[in-house]
Amino acid sequence: MIKILNIISDSNIGGAGRCVLTFLKYFDRSNFQVKVIVPTNSLLIPEIKKLGIDTIEAEGIAEKSLSRNGIKILKNIIKTSDCDIVHTHGNMSGRIAAKQCGKKVVYTRHSVFPVNPKISKGIGKKLNGIVNMHYADDIIAVAEAAKENLTDSGIDGSRVKVILNGVEPQSKIPKDVSEKIKALYNIEKNDFVVGIMARIEEVKGHIYLIEAAEKIKKTGRNIKVLIIGTGALEEELKNTVKSKGLEDTVIFTGFIKNVNEILSIIDLQVNASFGTEATSLSLLEGMSLGIPAVVSNYGGNPGVITHGENGYIFRLKDSDDLASYIIKLMDDKDTYDYMKNRSVEIFNQKFTAEIYARNIENVYTELMKK
Repeated sequence: MIKILNIISDSNIGGAGRCVLTFLKYFDRSNFQVKVIVPTNSLLIPEIKKLGIDTIEAEGIAEKSLSRNGIKILKNIIKTSDCDIVHTHGNMSGRIAAKQCGKKVVYTRHSVFPVNPKISKGIGKKLNGIVNMHYADDIIAVAEAAKENLTDSGIDGSRVKVILNGVEPQSKIPKDVSEKIKALYNIEKNDFVVGIMARIEEVKGHIYLIEAAEKIKKTGRNIKVLIIGTGALEEELKNTVKSKGLEDTVIFTGFIKNVNEILSIIDLQVNASFGTEATSLSLLEGMSLGIPAVVSNYGGNPGVITHGENGYIFRLKDSDDLASYIIKLMDDKDTYDYMKNRSVEIFNQKFTAEIYARNIENVYTELMKK
């Protein structure tokens, strides 16, 4: 029995938290014992407890990767915890504390973002690499782009394993329920429905989909765009939509709890990120239902969408290119149907929760042999 102690500093349930929850649901309980350290009052706590996993609440670690107090708190917990491996999810304090306690350490990088110039060259890059490699026995990146982030900041690429995220397949909802949801958003029978599911922030690129929708509408095609989620830029984008006269075309749904319900009425997903994107879990969930996607050539998107197979990849920040690929899928039913089928096939080959859990377990098993 290999004993694992996970550390995650998220107060909310973001991408890293969802990956942890997926593993906790699908890991092999006959060979692994898992506990999780989370910040006090984290929204992850009830979700973890539902899965019958022991949680340890820690004060002072919320949303902090590195702090002297965090190292002290986590060191005290790890000392009294019977574990073989500490697995941290972006938490540097946890890595330092675990090494000080003589534990094996796994570190997962869940994000992709521009590398700080201070650690992208020269002595800063070298020192960052030395420190990160010292405090981790194994390093996992959730996408090739995340691995590039790490190597660009001084970490030896041979030390990084790429393990793609996985999700549970979404279940289709009854047709009468989907019809009610369509009616809620004034979606007509002939409308082609495009959804973007991401925090409403500038780096997620919603504006390029809005601009693409404007161009497509001018051609006379029936398109509806659902902007799913909330965020700091929501009111600004609503004003943009109003100024363009697109209120009937672009619809803001707000937060959606039951993702499968909204996915069940979407024909195509878009991911237009240009600032932070590792592996979009919503793209994977859509693929499980046979929903193709048009995505920007940024971050982990090209690792999920194969151009011409389960979707298209458009040029970064280029609404004309985005519009052209959406139109292609609206107009070419044979291509669209092919991509629907390939989406499900690729999901089952690469992105299931079971595959993800087995890959993480393999890291633990191999590390224990070292």
